[in-house]
Amino acid sequence: MNIRSNGFGHLPDGAAVEQYTLENGNGMSVQIITYGGIITALRVPDRAGNLDDVVLGFDNLDGYLAGHPYFGCIVGRFANRIAGGRFTLDGLTYQLAVNNGPNHLHGGLAGFDKKLWRASVGSSDGAVSLALSYLSPDGEENYPGNLHVTVTYTLTHDNALRIGYRAHTDKPTILNLTNHTYFNLAGQGDILGHEIMINADRFTPVNEALIPTGELQPVAGTPLDFRQPMRIGARIDDPHEQIARAGGYDHNFVINGAMGELRFAARVYEPSSGRTLEVHTTEPGMQFYSGNFLPGAIAGKGGRVYGRRAGLCLETQHFPDSPNQPGFPSVVLRPGERFASTTVFRFSAR
Repeated sequence: MNIRSNGFGHLPDGAAVEQYTLENGNGMSVQIITYGGIITALRVPDRAGNLDDVVLGFDNLDGYLAGHPYFGCIVGRFANRIAGGRFTLDGLTYQLAVNNGPNHLHGGLAGFDKKLWRASVGSSDGAVSLALSYLSPDGEENYPGNLHVTVTYTLTHDNALRIGYRAHTDKPTILNLTNHTYFNLAGQGDILGHEIMINADRFTPVNEALIPTGELQPVAGTPLDFRQPMRIGARIDDPHEQIARAGGYDHNFVINGAMGELRFAARVYEPSSGRTLEVHTTEPGMQFYSGNFLPGAIAGKGGRVYGRRAGLCLETQHFPDSPNQPGFPSVVLRPGERFASTTVFRFSAR
C-alpha cells in the first residue's frame, strides 16, 4: 500500500491543484485531485489480471476547468435536483440557482465540484486514505450556515474504495452529498452490455421535469426492475413513461434495508472483462444514471471521445427534492448534529 502526490496544474487564480495516487498490493490504484475531489483515474484488474482505467475523465486540469458533466467529483451541498431551486426551512424560504431546466442541480453554479479542497493523507490496517476538507461559508450558493465537510477516500487491500462523508454546521441547513463517478468496466465503448442488479423493491417516479412525484412506487412490472441481473441495454429504450422522460435511466432507487446501516445496494458485471463492481451504502437511495445526456463530443483521456451512454453513475444519496417532499427521509442538518455517511465500491473479476 502506498500513496504519493504530484502537481496537476493551477487554477486561474494561481492556486495549485495536487493529484494523489493511492495504490494497493494488487496493482489497483485510484487517482484523486484536490479540485472538486475528482476521481481522475481508477485502475482495476480484469479476469486475466490486466489493469484498465474504468472511469471517465480527462488527462489534465484544463479538461475539468472547461466544463464537464460532473466527471468523478464530489457533489454538494445538495446532490441531484431541487424543484424550482427553492426550499423552506424553519419558516424561511431560500432561492437557489436554477441550473438544470427549471431545477437546481448538484449544488448550483459553483458547487463542491468546483472547489479546491484541503488534503491530508493517512494509513492504517492495510489501507491508505486521502481526506479532503472544505469550509462552505454561510450563504454560498445561497445555502444557510457555515458548513464544514470532510470526504475521505480509502483504498483497501481487497480492492475496495471506501468513501466516508462527514459534516457539521453552525446554522440549520440541508445537505445531500455523493460522488458522481462515471464507470465503464470495459474501459471503452458504451455501457449497454453491462449487467446490473439493484437491491431495491421501490423507486421514486419522476414528473416531466425529472422531479419526484413523492410516491415510492414498486419496481415490479416496470423496466426499472433490476432485482435480478439485467443487461442495461435490454430495456433502456422501452416506451414506458419513466424511461421516456429520462431518455433512459436517471432514477432514484429506494435501497432495501435500514437507512444508516451499511448494506448491499447494487452489483454491476461486465462480461468481456469479467470485472464486477459491488456497491454498499448507508444512504437510503441510489441514483442509477445511464449517461443519457452525455453529448457525444467530449474528448476525454487519451483522446477518446465519450459518446452517449459511455459511462454509468451509481450516486448513493438521499432522495431528490427531499426538502420539498415531507414523506422522504430528512436532509436537514442542525447545529450540534454530525452528518455521517459511507459508501463502498468493491471491485473483483470472474
